[in-house]
Amino acid sequence: MSVFSLDLDEDQLQIQKWVHDFAEDVIRPAAHEWDEREETPWPVIEQAAEIGLYSMDFFSNVFADASGVLMPVVLEELFWGDAGIGLSIVGTTLGVAGIFSNGTPEQVMEWVPQCFRGEDDKLNLAAFAVSEPDAGSDVSSLRTRAVYDEAKDEWVLNGTKTWITNGGIADIYVVVASVEPGLGSRGQASFVVPPGTPGIRQGQKFKKHGIRASHTAEVVLEDCRVPGRCLLGGKEKLDERIARAREGQSARPQAAMATFEASRPAVGAQAVGIARAAYEYALEYAKERKQFGRAIIENQAIAFKLADMKTAIDAARLLVWRAAWMGRTGQTFTAGEGSMSKLFAGETAVKVTEEAIQILGGYGYVREYPVERWHRDAKIYTIFEGTSEIQRLVISRAISGIHIK
Repeated sequence: MSVFSLDLDEDQLQIQKWVHDFAEDVIRPAAHEWDEREETPWPVIEQAAEIGLYSMDFFSNVFADASGVLMPVVLEELFWGDAGIGLSIVGTTLGVAGIFSNGTPEQVMEWVPQCFRGEDDKLNLAAFAVSEPDAGSDVSSLRTRAVYDEAKDEWVLNGTKTWITNGGIADIYVVVASVEPGLGSRGQASFVVPPGTPGIRQGQKFKKHGIRASHTAEVVLEDCRVPGRCLLGGKEKLDERIARAREGQSARPQAAMATFEASRPAVGAQAVGIARAAYEYALEYAKERKQFGRAIIENQAIAFKLADMKTAIDAARLLVWRAAWMGRTGQTFTAGEGSMSKLFAGETAVKVTEEAIQILGGYGYVREYPVERWHRDAKIYTIFEGTSEIQRLVISRAISGIHIK
């Protein structure tokens, strides 16, 4: 029986420092500019690719970490640097997760490398397209259709996706569509849309409250044809799954939820990074800022805020690490532990960044100081990849065994 430890090993510590140094030296100095520009920070992504941080090899090694905690460690450091730029670097891994969760080993080998690099070693991006204008948290109500053209062995995709990270600028798309609408989520499947496929385009690009360096847009599919081999998991397995669903038998988790379950601790780690950045900044400010002849941290009102901030951040990190470890080692989330980590970390990020603004006072409210940006960035973590309300629903169903609505 192995000894349980929360200590990172030497390899993990080296990777943590490597990513932290990149976040400190490259991401942070660029954060304000790209937030103001509201554009994809291609120069930063290219620098990440040059050192091997944005690469299939790096993320494969991180995913393969036996403890499961290396991914949250890496994400915390990146998002400590900046959430918008961090998401522009790791947004591709959402598409990668969709391929890993639903694809065959052969499909993983074919498509995952292309998520990062294309022909002539061109830098590629990937996107995971699930949400729709009328189907956000309720992924069972997707209207995007996939119809099989047997004569050509092609799938024809039609519909509109929204709130898509890298939507419109991605090279590889993983699209979740309905094959049998009457079966709800059990009649859905995931499809890879290869680079250069006609019939897929960007719709509206969103101007956002936060994470503004990360590109978010609608994706419109109009008679978008993809080869039969682009159905993740293969048609035989899809036909078997749909047949079981028609007979009322239980089926494996549907395509979108399988990816979300795998990614929730990772999203929680991003929120921890934002919260930690704000806490550290506020702590240093409180030590240096003097009012009435003494540092403001000497006042209980400030010191207690910082104590609560630190406590919540450490608690959130532990929840994230536990969920990541459970996922990696095949433990069952009997109490919605993945949702717990995302829920608590997201709400912690919002509260901690708000308290950081309060500690800085007027300086915290202006854009020359980063806490204002961190507060804007934090809010999305109570919304995307399942709102806080959805996470509570998942947890309450898990602990009660009752289908709470």
